[in-house]
Amino acid sequence: MLGLAVVLVAGAVTAFVLTRSLAGSGRSTTTSATVKGRSAANHRTGSGAAQGRGKGHGGTRAKVTTSLGPYGVVSSAIVAENERPGTTAWRLTPPPPSGTIEGFANTTYAAAGQKVTLYVSTTAPTFKVVAYRMGYYQGTGGRQVWASPEEHGVVQPTCPVTPGTNMVSCDNWSPSASFTVTDAFVQGDYLLKLIGSGNQQSYVQLTVWDPASTAAYLVVARSLTEQGWNTFGGYSYYQGQGPCTLGQTGSYPPCNRARVVSFDRPYTTGQGASDFLGDEYPLVRFMERHGLDVAYVTDITVDEHPTLVLHHKAYLSLGHDETWTWTERQAVQNGLAHGVNVAFMGAAPLVRHARLQPSPLGPDREEVDYRTSTEDPLAATGPASTVTGNTFATPPTSAPVTQLVGGEYSGYLDQGVTPVPLVVQQATSWFFEGTGLAAGAPVPAVIDSDINHVNPTASPANLEVLAHSPVPLTEAYTNQGTWGTNTYADTTYYTTPTSKGGVFQAGTTNWIDALNSCAATNGTCRSAALETMTGNLFRVFGQGPAGNTEPSVSNLTSVTPPGS
Repeated sequence: MLGLAVVLVAGAVTAFVLTRSLAGSGRSTTTSATVKGRSAANHRTGSGAAQGRGKGHGGTRAKVTTSLGPYGVVSSAIVAENERPGTTAWRLTPPPPSGTIEGFANTTYAAAGQKVTLYVSTTAPTFKVVAYRMGYYQGTGGRQVWASPEEHGVVQPTCPVTPGTNMVSCDNWSPSASFTVTDAFVQGDYLLKLIGSGNQQSYVQLTVWDPASTAAYLVVARSLTEQGWNTFGGYSYYQGQGPCTLGQTGSYPPCNRARVVSFDRPYTTGQGASDFLGDEYPLVRFMERHGLDVAYVTDITVDEHPTLVLHHKAYLSLGHDETWTWTERQAVQNGLAHGVNVAFMGAAPLVRHARLQPSPLGPDREEVDYRTSTEDPLAATGPASTVTGNTFATPPTSAPVTQLVGGEYSGYLDQGVTPVPLVVQQATSWFFEGTGLAAGAPVPAVIDSDINHVNPTASPANLEVLAHSPVPLTEAYTNQGTWGTNTYADTTYYTTPTSKGGVFQAGTTNWIDALNSCAATNGTCRSAALETMTGNLFRVFGQGPAGNTEPSVSNLTSVTPPGS
């Protein structure tokens, strides 16, 4: 349950102090209590997070209060954090004419007290590491939290390829630097900037989490998807080099692809940040700008600590979040069954089915997805939920995701085309409150990259289509039907009849990237309306089961063309 009490704040603005009740626990706690930090090692647990206690700046205890604002549940701690001095120094400057630097960490996430080891290869004689917490910070985008001393630089050996599975792993690299996560590392998403003495630069990603957090919103970084697309060393789930392996001769999936990928290697894209700056950071910046009550983890955190989902009001799946483990999926479905809202802020979630296994550098450092279930060594021994076929629906797992997501992957816009408008379907919905948009109104440049579409035969019975956006076939591929010269991208919402949990799916991978600010005079500017919609979503989802206040109403019969 969520208790609301009206209070007055400076400037005669009315806010609401929230009393949290931990889902499924029967325990309530006010967020104004004095709290203190604790740490946890990066290991599997079955108990989830306990009630949060966190230190304020400089190690002193600080009261944390929450209030309901126009964009969602606001935390005084996040507001105060983003009032601290920021910097744009986290950005990479133009590279030098020669030399390289790249690296990875021994973990995707860490808590206070945990040691993080970095493996760096560079042509520079020396290098240093600077840790930036990513947020808003008066528009600068980041805050420096820590910097290393100058470290000795070396060119690390070539990373071997495992025959058969085509896994590239740099576990043969030597450690280059390490640090302990202290209380100075406020929970959040971090970019560790590697800087060579010749100004060579790249990133290593790290999420710092608070195992005790009960924040309203749980932001989940997409480590599994990013690693699946990582081509470092020439192999990913989607491409490879040389001849076919494991006896496959067909062209799809690519027969020389990797069947196992390792987190023990740098990312080839984003100068080491993969697609964080496009598919995740704009939403992080939005939430921190508005001081929202947010906690940060990775999908691997959820796989290792599945019950942590129950300690938050809303689970936020970001951008291009296509690869999940069975445990992560079960954790989210269990959360939804207990009234936790789920927001898929992109398209094509839960398309790929993976599992984790240890590497020489630690637990859950290798990600397995054969994409052909008969190749998977577990196909003969099971259990079926761990066998990695091309999708979750592939036998023997045979677990389609449409009933959970609300829509299903249906294709993509061609690379390089101009994003197409999001078109309003259900203008009377709370989702469009304050936008002034009418039915049929376009919001420019929102739909791009992967798209989701409603499958009327497999969708939840009370599915509400919020936006139904035509995508020209001349600019897109689809495997889910065509109507005239278009296919369609659908933005949807439904609530569960028992727990009242709500599920939103954006219908496009571009939703988060489209939150980037643009000039109001620009004819393709979409950020103002999109920010309002996103704020409406977070305001409802942050207060508890969305069906208690905004139950979905099926409108599939009003969608035209029929069946689209």
